Amino acid sequence: MAIIGKNIDKAIEVLNSGEVIGLPTETVYGLAGNAYNTEAVTKIFSVKNRPNFDPLIVHTSSIERINEFVTEIPEMALKLANKFMPGPLTLLLPKKENISDLVTSGLPTVAVRIPNHPLAIELLEGINFPLAAPSANPFGYISPTTAQHVDNQLGTKIQYILDGGECNVGIESSIVGFFENEVVVLRKGGLAIEEIEAIVGPIKINEHSSSNPQAPGMLKSHYAPRTPLSFWGEKSFSIKDFSNTGFLAFRDYNHVIPKENQLVLSEKGDLNEAAKNLFAYMRLLDSKGFSEIFTELLPEIGLGRAINDRIKRATTQE
Repeated sequence: MAIIGKNIDKAIEVLNSGEVIGLPTETVYGLAGNAYNTEAVTKIFSVKNRPNFDPLIVHTSSIERINEFVTEIPEMALKLANKFMPGPLTLLLPKKENISDLVTSGLPTVAVRIPNHPLAIELLEGINFPLAAPSANPFGYISPTTAQHVDNQLGTKIQYILDGGECNVGIESSIVGFFENEVVVLRKGGLAIEEIEAIVGPIKINEHSSSNPQAPGMLKSHYAPRTPLSFWGEKSFSIKDFSNTGFLAFRDYNHVIPKENQLVLSEKGDLNEAAKNLFAYMRLLDSKGFSEIFTELLPEIGLGRAINDRIKRATTQE
């Protein structure tokens, strides 16, 4: 398995050798490699078994350094960057030639973010290249929110995981693009729609696509456990014995399924707490050997929109 530790110098050594590492951020753990190194980027796709039509997010340490690999930062993008970076925000910006088409899946834009995590920032400040870093999980599976999650899934394929503890946000960043002076949310994430609109005004929200996505994390089926996941009510009424059935609840236990088979995202009804717990609880239920897991949607406000987006895609069967 991989070495798990807090040694920044070791992480830099591995990255400088063209290898990839597990990278902590406030959202989820990333699988990071030198964004300027085609071989390192290729390893990211290979380790994750990720299709090369799904672009990667590039991470750096400051707004100033974003200019090293984008041609411009539009006014609206700069407003958002000044307010929410570092943080769970990714901006889709026109790329320079030093970012290869492999990173962007042939698109003329690159997804850029500054992670709000002290170890990630310290690492990024210690290298002279940005990091391409999708979530550090096998493609399509639940995203990791601890170093151990990364090791459990990818530890035989990577050398080092930088341990930054449990992720504070727990779901991926919100991705925002800019098209003909229109601000578009391409992926709902750890920054609420309402917070974005407070800075730039009304925005358009694009739903996911099943192929050729405009930005990372837009595929229709994603974030899924191995155990079949369905919404309560779809087929639950035909089940007579719930002893081998799990349930992922928002704030209240399901009165039909055994209580010990359930996990509640936030008994207080706190959407931030629910987001932080989402992927970890999905993993835990998936590890129990249930024949199936049921779940429910959350209120469509704040981070509830992003949580519902992840749940819907985890239940989607292509």
